[in-house]
Amino acid sequence: MSSDSAIVRAIFDESTAAHQRFVSERLDSIVAAADAITRSLSNAGQLLAFGNGGSAADAQHLVAELVGRFERERRAFAAVALTADASVVTTIANDYGYEQVFARQIAGLGRRGDIAFGISTSGRSRNVELALDAARVNGLVTIALTGRDGGPVGAKADVHVNVADSSTARIQEVHRTILHALCALVERRLTT
Repeated sequence: MSSDSAIVRAIFDESTAAHQRFVSERLDSIVAAADAITRSLSNAGQLLAFGNGGSAADAQHLVAELVGRFERERRAFAAVALTADASVVTTIANDYGYEQVFARQIAGLGRRGDIAFGISTSGRSRNVELALDAARVNGLVTIALTGRDGGPVGAKADVHVNVADSSTARIQEVHRTILHALCALVERRLTT
């Protein structure tokens, strides 16, 4: 086996191991998150998703699957990625500071019973933490999808889905699978 092949195999082996650790230790947290999302969407609520960098992309991916479709034909679900509107994000960052880019949107868009879905691989993204604070004040249900030990972001959530790994890449890989599992559960529950 070439050294390149060995590197690729090691990446796949590490990702598989991270997935298996999550499933053996924290699977119930996905079900709890799906329960909260299903309740909100069933009661005319919406999901507001946010994160930075790769987590911003994951927030947008989650919203695309909910508003569009995941695997079934069904009605569109109400979801917004707070990372997607460059004008809003840059205005808030310029006028209030980057730490407020999600909290300000939660204050303007969130309603009691909605879901605030924050994603942070480190668990230490200050703007995600402040958004969860704003969500709690405004009566939203908070879900945090984190990595490592979950940090202050995980501690702020009503439902904490944590991938307790030290590698950002492995955390992100498991996060993507978690998001797909959430979409599958929510879609199944709301279309049967």
